[in-house]
Amino acid sequence: MDFSGKTVVVVGGTSGINRGIAESFARAGAAVAVASRSQAKVDDTIVALQEAGAAKAIGRAFDVRDPALVSDGLAWFAAELGTIDVLVSGAAGNFPALAADMSVNAFKTVVDIDLMGTIHVLKAAYPFMSRPGGSIINISAPQAFLPYEGQAHVCAAKAGVDMITRSLSLEWSPEGIRINSVVPGYIEDTEGARRLAPTQDALEMVRRNIPLGRLGTKDDVANACLFLASDLATYISGQILSVDGALYQRGSGQLGQMIGDMLRAARPAGEIEG
Repeated sequence: MDFSGKTVVVVGGTSGINRGIAESFARAGAAVAVASRSQAKVDDTIVALQEAGAAKAIGRAFDVRDPALVSDGLAWFAAELGTIDVLVSGAAGNFPALAADMSVNAFKTVVDIDLMGTIHVLKAAYPFMSRPGGSIINISAPQAFLPYEGQAHVCAAKAGVDMITRSLSLEWSPEGIRINSVVPGYIEDTEGARRLAPTQDALEMVRRNIPLGRLGTKDDVANACLFLASDLATYISGQILSVDGALYQRGSGQLGQMIGDMLRAARPAGEIEG
């Protein structure tokens, strides 16, 4: 996988899975731009990308909920690095909460980050994508197609993200821009895994339910993105690729119920359930 001479933009690329993706493209020789809300994280990631071998590494802080800031950021990336060959849209927000206990504003916050943030990023990048040969990868989640207790907000938002992927593959593929979604499984040493499986017992339960017998790594997800962005995948568009060790073939199962049970147990005594 040689991305020398290619420009890669990773939105949300300063932590977790997304940073792992950005560093993998850097090791493959690409010029890489990253964005997140924290300038400190952006600056730290730029150093890591340079150390990983990026042809050039730049970054900018902006909030994907603000379309004007997103447009300015993507235009600046294009001005600094040239046409965008690969765009990874990975900004996301999540927290476990039962729908009856969640404020409307809390629900809206996740929709604004995950769903509206995705369309803000894609629309802002669209004028600067390579034609033909551009590749867009949305980082999705199993909540897009599996119902989970305590995750109604994320389920709604990520289902929208995957439908954006599928719909825009019809609209943009004729221009030579491919778009796909990648759905990570339970990836070790990430905030998402710690949030949804907060105890060692919960994490071990997840591991036992993964048919391949282990948690995923950031490199597992990054390798899928490298493939989808490469010339090996030039006839793949509109697809939702799970990188999960076959875990999601079992549905949300025990894990989905565990999240709901955990949230119900945390309610004050005597509180009415929704």
